[in-house]
Amino acid sequence: MPRSPLPDVNIRPAQHADASCIGVLGAQVFLDTYATDGIRPSLADEVLAQFSTDAVSALLSEPDVGFIVAECAAHLVGFAQLRFACGHERVLDSCAAKLDRLYVQRPFFGRGIGKALLRRAEERAASRAASALWLTAWADNDRALAFYARQGYEDVGSTVYTFQREQYENRVFTKSLPTPAAD
Repeated sequence: MPRSPLPDVNIRPAQHADASCIGVLGAQVFLDTYATDGIRPSLADEVLAQFSTDAVSALLSEPDVGFIVAECAAHLVGFAQLRFACGHERVLDSCAAKLDRLYVQRPFFGRGIGKALLRRAEERAASRAASALWLTAWADNDRALAFYARQGYEDVGSTVYTFQREQYENRVFTKSLPTPAAD
């Protein structure tokens, strides 16, 4: 049964002060998703490399990376990470942006936060001249695969995600974005 929407969700661009919260939330969601059999060295090393405060701070400083965060009662509960001007061989649009991550804490599933973050990510990508947004989702993450399909994303094939010399099948999804309205 779907949970009720949260009335006081604040969706906003991330600030450098958010780096530690983004990192911890990212580590938590990553481990909830991929470490279902426990922690092994490759997972631990990936989490420490990707979600340290220094790693997130560096990403926040990159001009072609954008973060959007979702807060409830001044607590970070989700985020979207974008990479602008980023193509993929399976994405035919040459002016594409990539959704690197869309993470929502498990207690906040089913409340529209992921959908709101995704919509804001689409708007931000379109405002940066992207005519398509694409992403990859782990092939064993049925919840994510169904979510992106419901949001109008088309599965355009398979790719491999490699970390710590381990390979995982991912599905590539893409969606055309509307041209932003002129001011």
